[in-house]
Amino acid sequence: MAKKRQPKGKRPEEGQYVNVPYAMLKSKAWRSLSGAAAKVWLELHTRYNGGNNGNVRLSMNEAVKALGISKGTAQRAFVELEDKGFIALYSPGNWYHRKAHEWRLTTKGIQTAKGAEVATNDWRNWRAKT
Repeated sequence: MAKKRQPKGKRPEEGQYVNVPYAMLKSKAWRSLSGAAAKVWLELHTRYNGGNNGNVRLSMNEAVKALGISKGTAQRAFVELEDKGFIALYSPGNWYHRKAHEWRLTTKGIQTAKGAEVATNDWRNWRAKT
């Protein structure tokens, strides 16, 4: 029996992936990230579906459970990612209404009512404090 051949470039068993350009990996901003911040950044990308930038949600408690880090470490990771320009707060959450912050990934474009906006890549402008 012949093995069914997958279309070129299609690997359904692998699913989605995160494209991380070398320019970003070699940047001072990326190389200065803590391990927890890099993990949170990757987890945020698993929640990005191609059209929900600005509505990417990851609560502190979800980060703690998914990544095996403490609440303090998770909070510092979010602050670090925002300070270094990898994410931006798009819509603040509300603890009393159990709504997580909504984040914008600066490495991805965003669709607004005015049309599409390109990725801002704010991490390119980050400079270490001396």
